[in-house]
Amino acid sequence: MSDEPQPLNSALDRVLRSLRGGDRQTTVTVFSRWSDLVGESVAAHVRPLKLDGGTLIVEVDDPTWATQMKFLEGDLMDRLQATGGMAVERIEIRVRGRR
Repeated sequence: MSDEPQPLNSALDRVLRSLRGGDRQTTVTVFSRWSDLVGESVAAHVRPLKLDGGTLIVEVDDPTWATQMKFLEGDLMDRLQATGGMAVERIEIRVRGRR
């Protein structure tokens, strides 16, 4: 490794890849534009948790939304691809436990 300073963008990209989170642009787009990608009504019940390689992990607030997300999975992956060429290969859905 070089002692030369490196751009922060490069360092962030390396850290995200090491965490299997994809590239910085994909991560920023998914998390900052979630409501735009899925719509307000879906965003009220579903939130992104993590990008793990090509898998987007989302959390739903009710089992009914887990079923709904299975129906929306293909459309959401198409939107992610169209928005920025994001390589999300599948969506893993988790139901938030009651508190």
